[in-house]
Amino acid sequence: MDVISIISLILFWFGIYYIVSLSLNIEFGYAGIPNFGKALSVLIGAIAVGGVLDRLLMLYFNVNGDLINGSSIAVSKINYIIAHDPIVGFLILIISIVLAVIIGLLAGAVFILPSAKLKEDYLGVTLLAISETVFLISMFNLDIVGGYYGIATPDILAFISGEYRGLAFTLLTLFIAFLIFLFVERLLNTPFGRILRAMRENEVTVKAFGRNIMLLRIKAMAIGTAIGAIAGVLYVLYSANIVAQAFTRAEWTFFPFLMVLLGGKGNNKGVALGVFCYVVIKIFLDVYKYQIKYLLNIPFEPVWISYILFGMLMLLILYYKPSGLIPEKPILTPPIKKRFK
Repeated sequence: MDVISIISLILFWFGIYYIVSLSLNIEFGYAGIPNFGKALSVLIGAIAVGGVLDRLLMLYFNVNGDLINGSSIAVSKINYIIAHDPIVGFLILIISIVLAVIIGLLAGAVFILPSAKLKEDYLGVTLLAISETVFLISMFNLDIVGGYYGIATPDILAFISGEYRGLAFTLLTLFIAFLIFLFVERLLNTPFGRILRAMRENEVTVKAFGRNIMLLRIKAMAIGTAIGAIAGVLYVLYSANIVAQAFTRAEWTFFPFLMVLLGGKGNNKGVALGVFCYVVIKIFLDVYKYQIKYLLNIPFEPVWISYILFGMLMLLILYYKPSGLIPEKPILTPPIKKRFK
């Protein structure tokens, strides 16, 4: 793999993981919700594309049959149109994101309800159980997103040749990640963001001031799930297919927690640093894993090197640097900035 391809891959995964980590930072870093079911939000983005958009395309092109075969025919038809009219590709992207955000808002609000009154470990385990249940149903029920067989998704950049498609999609992903960063920064510097921090630190005090803790959790989870679903949309559109097995808790829950803790929870700029460090190491290990295996004479398959390394890194962060590389800072509102000028 040449240097340009490696850099493009690093930047693409940085954009995807940064979106997921920003959503987790809202839930965990600000609201204090240990969402061990973060993979669910990314899966919802895949469902929005494969389970909803593909079916709409099948209806539009009057394609009959099951989802797996019918979606392939409908996707090939829409790809042909996109190849001759780029605007259609961007419309497909916008529709996919809107669908994912709507489903994500509803799903996040609903899935937190059974656990909204729980605290810490019990809350995290309940969210994990809900996420795993939906994941298993999606994998073994072929009518949702094709299950373990998978289904095709539209190529929104079908008008770009294969040589430049990866780079173009990387730039598109980074642009969307930047817009989400601006939105999240603005949102969390409002009274809503400050009350989430207060809830994280002391729920009793927040209750004493008349705030509804359950409602705050629902709002935080709804927004976080909607943003995470956008990452799912970009991932499956980039891959041009959906395979349910790809949405594992290790890839989309454990690693985003590692990135947030590494960079510094409650700090979106710190999270960016954590994501970048993780992605560089991940891509380096993926590209050179066999060279590392033979160089160090590792007696097991190199695919497990990253899991071992990142597991050790998580322990070191929690023990030696729990505040992350860039610790959280107080929110400076305009009146406070004016006062200290």
